[in-house]
Amino acid sequence: MKVTVVGAGAVGASCAEYIAIKDFASEVVILDIKEGFAEGKAMDLMQTASLNSFDTKITGSTNDYSKTAGSDVCVITSGIPRKPGMTREELIGINAGIVKSVSASLIEHSPNTIIIVVSNPMDTMTYLVHKTTNLPKNRIIGMGGALDSARFKYRLAEALGAPISDVDGMVIGGHSDKGMVPLIGKAARNSVKVSEFLSEERMDQVVQDTKVGGATLTGLLGTSAWYAPGAAVSAMVQAIACDTKKIFPCSALLDGEFGLNDLSIGVPCVLGANGIEEIVEISLTDAEKEKLSESAEGVKKTNGLLEL
Repeated sequence: MKVTVVGAGAVGASCAEYIAIKDFASEVVILDIKEGFAEGKAMDLMQTASLNSFDTKITGSTNDYSKTAGSDVCVITSGIPRKPGMTREELIGINAGIVKSVSASLIEHSPNTIIIVVSNPMDTMTYLVHKTTNLPKNRIIGMGGALDSARFKYRLAEALGAPISDVDGMVIGGHSDKGMVPLIGKAARNSVKVSEFLSEERMDQVVQDTKVGGATLTGLLGTSAWYAPGAAVSAMVQAIACDTKKIFPCSALLDGEFGLNDLSIGVPCVLGANGIEEIVEISLTDAEKEKLSESAEGVKKTNGLLEL
């Protein structure tokens, strides 16, 4: 199992670190356009191998895509990060050109790869890869929902005073502050609906805190977060590498599922060796359907800014 991570910034480096520590991949290649940067990150990470007890080989490369040849999974984190006050949508002009070029170079050297898109605006960048490559749709996946769901579970555990391991919840819809649809009605603590423990007002607060999770961290850190995004990607890569068939909310290209067409948006997906093995059409309430539809309209509006 060979995994390539494009972009040696905070998210890319965290992603590579978590994949290596889990020790399911034989090699991780980190690639960046900044001279020596990926090589330095790779060397620094390799010097933790004996301390963290992993055997994954990590190598770095400055913009040499031949080093990525034969990758089973490629992760695209490259692009400019979101700055305080900047929406994900404002990133589109710059990041579209980067993602288009990167995906073409990756596929040239790894035609059978599965691509995971992290770059923002994530749903639109995932859609761009679908529209500009010849890869089957099951092999192009957007990361957002996995991260948003992890943030949802964090807020649920906080509200419940419960350990994270006792909490389950899912966020579908667009990976944006307005587009997220946290499924609070389906959230549970050890199979008991959270409505048994929390007031309507507290549940509404959890939903709102989840939706601004990324912006909250950007305000605190002065840039985008990296630990949780890196962990979300590594969990998805592991599900593919180990063919676990785990369900993650992922940005997938829809063709009639949930009544939506011709866009990538977060929905529950079974991940395995073939990438997206199945899109799971869970039942939604009328209110949830309406919110997902509104989210889809927002994503399509952003997609309209692409120069395809």
